[in-house]
Amino acid sequence: MKRIYALLLALSMVLSLGACSGQTANSPSNPSSSSETSAPEVSAPEVSAPEVSSPEASSSDEPSSEASSEASAYYPVTVTDQAGREVTIEDEPQKLVSGYYISTSLLIALGLEEKLVGIEAKAASRPIYSLSAPDLIELPSVGSAKEFDLEGCAALEPDLVILPLKLQSAAETLSGLGIDTILVNPENQELLTEMIGLIASATHREDAAQSLLDFTSSETSYLTESLANVQTPSVYLAGNSSLLSTAGDAMYQSDLIRLAGGENVASEITDSYWAEISYEQLLAWDPAYIILASDASYTVDDVLSDPNLSSCQAVVNKSVYQIPGNAEAWDSPVPSGILGAVWLSGILHPEVFSEEEILSQIDTYYETFYGFTYSEN
Repeated sequence: MKRIYALLLALSMVLSLGACSGQTANSPSNPSSSSETSAPEVSAPEVSAPEVSSPEASSSDEPSSEASSEASAYYPVTVTDQAGREVTIEDEPQKLVSGYYISTSLLIALGLEEKLVGIEAKAASRPIYSLSAPDLIELPSVGSAKEFDLEGCAALEPDLVILPLKLQSAAETLSGLGIDTILVNPENQELLTEMIGLIASATHREDAAQSLLDFTSSETSYLTESLANVQTPSVYLAGNSSLLSTAGDAMYQSDLIRLAGGENVASEITDSYWAEISYEQLLAWDPAYIILASDASYTVDDVLSDPNLSSCQAVVNKSVYQIPGNAEAWDSPVPSGILGAVWLSGILHPEVFSEEEILSQIDTYYETFYGFTYSEN
């Protein structure tokens, strides 16, 4: 408790100085959204079929003296976070705080959920937590990027805090209080891979992280090989806020379509954010498939009954689908993002992938890294 009081006293002084300078702890430095961002195309090594090895044992298991000795030899470790800050971690972190749903999901996959003492706001709205680690929902909330609870975070006395890049000011304040803090920015597949390596290095979970990356690499190669000679149907991917919001060629979602064996009708759009179009443009593209974002605020039935689209071939053929959101939003750069391409490949190419095969791959992922069977939920 003495440490908490000391932290809070120091925090109050820091916040008072910040108020005098006109700066706030949650001033955003990057306004973009992780679920609606661009991504470079990443090629993967060839493999004959997807394989995945199980991650190392969960950190909730009683550590052996050998493991403790190994951790002592590993630390201190210095990592460079995704804001370019060097952070030296003296000892293996035992109490973690994650202020970002993507890093929280990753910590579960790395077997570190038992070390979490605080997470981002609205945890109960994320199915992946209730399915894989329901106790997380009861943890203290440290707020969001818009309203981060700096004082509440410090009071948890964490050994390591993981925050999105938008909270760089808060990270600097926590670091000034002696709390190791790293910033992450998984805005596309390349940065997501970098983030996985960063957090694995900070928490000494490299083997588990490699298993996760191996799964993505194997699935990428398997899809690429299996769909090498298929015809690529035209696909329109609609955003979460509006049917007439779509992802251009520079975005993560466009790569998802390509990997699934489709052609993005909006590839001529070079914006690195969601672009707004007209009904006339959508009809001119006349896609064979319309795919809705997993968290779309409208439904498949809304699209099928839209009189403006009565002549669109996707509507005529009832080839309108929504990306599942039963666990996570696969159309965003989350650790499970490869499953968006796996699922879509089954929609676009049922002659290549059966529904059973697709579900088997999805089940394998969640059974391996999250401890539940997707098809049973």
